[in-house]
Amino acid sequence: QVQLAESGGGSVQAGGSLRLSCAASGRAFSTYAMGWFRQAPGKEREFVAGINWSGGSTYYADSIKGRFTISRDNAKNTVYLQMNSLKPEDTAVYYCAARRAPVVTTTSLYNYWGQGTQVTVSS
Repeated sequence: QVQLAESGGGSVQAGGSLRLSCAASGRAFSTYAMGWFRQAPGKEREFVAGINWSGGSTYYADSIKGRFTISRDNAKNTVYLQMNSLKPEDTAVYYCAARRAPVVTTTSLYNYWGQGTQVTVSS
């Protein structure tokens, strides 16, 4: 069992930056693949970025590639999402998620979810 808690959301102007954190409690965090997802009003939840258990492999959605960076610190049981050059279309609730298997982009294949943190980007 893993409990996840996101933080770091907020309101920024276009072009700004935010860093989201996802703190995990429970056992064996370092064995989980982690993902960041987002959900905008009226839209389905979508994959943003993923990182394997060691941090050696990362995956990104095309819409954020080159602007966002996912990383993890297994000693701190935390995964991060650095978001730069933010755009109004990045406005959404951002969620972190965990699964005991390779990174995938399918929402339903993640077993554990945080409560989400709101990111609002104004033009």
